[in-house]
Amino acid sequence: MHERSGSGSDSGGGDSGGELSDARILASWSHNVAPWVDAVRRQEIASRALVTDAAIVAAVRARSPRTGVDLGCGEGWLVRALPEVEMVGVDAIAALVESARAAGGGDFRQLAYEDIAAGALQLAADVAICNFSLIGKEATEGLLRAAPGYLRPGGTLIVQTVHPLMACGDAPYLDGWRPGSWAGFSDAFRDAPPWYFRTLGSWVALFAGAACA
Repeated sequence: MHERSGSGSDSGGGDSGGELSDARILASWSHNVAPWVDAVRRQEIASRALVTDAAIVAAVRARSPRTGVDLGCGEGWLVRALPEVEMVGVDAIAALVESARAAGGGDFRQLAYEDIAAGALQLAADVAICNFSLIGKEATEGLLRAAPGYLRPGGTLIVQTVHPLMACGDAPYLDGWRPGSWAGFSDAFRDAPPWYFRTLGSWVALFAGAACA
């Protein structure tokens, strides 16, 4: 299995279908909560079990934060993996937030990125974490511009995602929406979420713009 981002140009394993948009991403995730929770908690996603889970935990601990916020927390595994940090986990999908709350280990809130962009998340966290959770377009842009609302001055934004040169596949190296895929996941997954591809230069510009917000 691959990461939550659904990156890559292969549209097998359940094409997202319909429009490619931030709204479509949320609709797809609302259909896939149960299989996602099972896959994460059973450690069925090889790349996570072997590399990326430990990498994001180590990156957070390297900053020695007292407080943090996990943006797009899913079922809450990262919040629980950092018991020494006072964590808030945020996700747009109600059923994922309910699953996180049931497992405990942190303060879990249901907020869409659009809500956060509008100022609904007022924190002063030492670190904000986006772990394979920046797959949309306008929603991602708004979330990052809102960083002064949830990060303290001098705080750190930590992002883990697939490098554009790896994620691009055979498609043109240009910004744009792409269909998602559940290839490599179980048959319980359906309606793969689309995702917005950004070149390396676009990512750099996006972060630079957020830093100036």
